[in-house]
Amino acid sequence: MDKTRSLAKRYQRIHAQLAELFLKTKNKTSRLASIAALLHHKMPHFFWTGFYLLSEGELVVGPYQGSLACPVLEKHKGVCWAGILRRQPVIVPDVHQFPGHIACDSRSNSEIVIPLFDEKGEVWGVLDVDSRAFDAFTEIDREWLEKIVALI
Repeated sequence: MDKTRSLAKRYQRIHAQLAELFLKTKNKTSRLASIAALLHHKMPHFFWTGFYLLSEGELVVGPYQGSLACPVLEKHKGVCWAGILRRQPVIVPDVHQFPGHIACDSRSNSEIVIPLFDEKGEVWGVLDVDSRAFDAFTEIDREWLEKIVALI
């Protein structure tokens, strides 16, 4: 089985597991924490996995797995804010080349950010995933992570 199909199948299993778990609760915090934990422990290329949530105009850390996070991200800087402002996923093969990158952990080398939308289509946060590897994220990651956050 090729790497792309294997990755998609892994995501498919994670999606199914989360969908079943979420039948037990509609609580957003519980769902965010479950997504962060399951992805972090099931995806070998994930180094930091979590959420940044908009709160009173600031982007503050939410549930996550990994090394210590920046509690608040500098406004309108970095990959997370790019996802918020662009209202679309952002894949960065080398974060050290991204203008305004915020390095909460210098061991991170690539990143993917998926915006979270409410029922009205407003952005309320992002799923943020970092990898120690360069160029770790593909369109398969983007596609499945969008499906996973849609479960929230």
